Amino acid sequence: MKAAFTKYYCCPDLPISLRLGGPLVNGPGHFRWGDGRVCYGRTASGHVSASATGNLYDALDDTASRNSEVMLPFDPDEVIENLQWERYSEHSRSSESVKDKAIRSIYYAVRPLLGVALRKHLQRMRLRAWKSLAFPRWPVDCTVEMIQQQLMALAIRASGAESIPFIWFWPRGYRGCIIVTHDVETAYGRDLCGDLMDVDDSFGFKASFQVVPESRYEVPRSYLNEIKRRGFEVNVHDLSHDGRLFNEQTEFLRRARRINQHAKAFGASGFRAAVLYRNPEWLSELEFDYDMSIPNVAHLDPQRGGCCTVLPYFIDDMVELPLTSIQDYALFHFLGDYSTKLWEQQIEAILQQNGLITILVHPDYVLEKRARSTYEALLRHLACVREERNLWAPLPRDVAAWWRQRSKMKLVKHGQSWVIEGEGKEDAVIAYARLEGDHVVYSLGSPGHQQALQVANGTEDIRCIG
Repeated sequence: MKAAFTKYYCCPDLPISLRLGGPLVNGPGHFRWGDGRVCYGRTASGHVSASATGNLYDALDDTASRNSEVMLPFDPDEVIENLQWERYSEHSRSSESVKDKAIRSIYYAVRPLLGVALRKHLQRMRLRAWKSLAFPRWPVDCTVEMIQQQLMALAIRASGAESIPFIWFWPRGYRGCIIVTHDVETAYGRDLCGDLMDVDDSFGFKASFQVVPESRYEVPRSYLNEIKRRGFEVNVHDLSHDGRLFNEQTEFLRRARRINQHAKAFGASGFRAAVLYRNPEWLSELEFDYDMSIPNVAHLDPQRGGCCTVLPYFIDDMVELPLTSIQDYALFHFLGDYSTKLWEQQIEAILQQNGLITILVHPDYVLEKRARSTYEALLRHLACVREERNLWAPLPRDVAAWWRQRSKMKLVKHGQSWVIEGEGKEDAVIAYARLEGDHVVYSLGSPGHQQALQVANGTEDIRCIG
């Protein structure tokens, strides 16, 4: 029951016990654990609901702590994995109907022939009820972070310690992380990648380009080499971008073999599925270091759901870098919004959790005059917060490599001090979690000489909701 907690914080094994208050008697369903955050899993007491709305059972009422023992009415490892793997979603719990598969196949077959205006109209019709969705929480859902911080608060109280050490989320004490990604959907977008690299470079960002390897457009070796020569990254974007990759498992396995061949040919470390169609249970068949197909909140995507976290995590041995902000296409064409207001709101929510800001824009849509102006304003804002808030802005492959390294590091007690052991330890920083009232507060450095994290309005600790 402590595996997800220990993996999240990369902390030493705590002298406390997390135990179930009784056998898990219910089938999986929705419940709360304080503050209105929705969980999905089984419980030892209380009623779980098939819906995420209504008067949900609050498991906090049946959470107890005595001495060094914490009693929980649910298994946090199960609940966190259910959220990260989207096991609560209708897509995960039921197979897509033959009718829905047929409609999707027809749509993607005729999509190249449809004008943008008609496509937008059809997509808006399908997504018209998105504002009524209560879960995951729009515009950013941090339920996994809230669960982990609640567990940390319980651990601090149960252990009687003033603080608990852990390995900080980002190298060299960065407060958060930014990655910029570009999905290339058409030959038109492919031919604009040079212009988009110019824009990114002008604000000091390097990005990854996800390239469709078959059917959509030619992929000359010179094109891939130029992206790499300029310090950007090449990844694989689906197989043929027809919306059918995850329709049926046998066909997925056939396509996965071809995708893996293209990964080797491209020298690609990462993958993103077309239109963010996904099935986390199948991703292990893909031979990549990391995936970027799972949104934090998927209200404006054809496949609803969301992983409810703003930090990377593992799906089997693959690092998942969740998409934590709105796509340019959805912002411009579904919402009709050409400002950066929503992006900025999401960025601030992510940074409150020291998370990963993932930006996805398409060369196909972002370089016309109005969209380009908005994108440049976004990059300008990101450049400012990068400097003011001490954020890391690497390529996605570097984030995945760091997250893999961090997961293998260990905190070891040497005398009265903690030290980090493992590959990459020279970039790792020890952090401490402590309680101030009901809030968990993170600080960097030794307990007696804690260095607070630098934020935009001066030097202060990072406060988390506990």
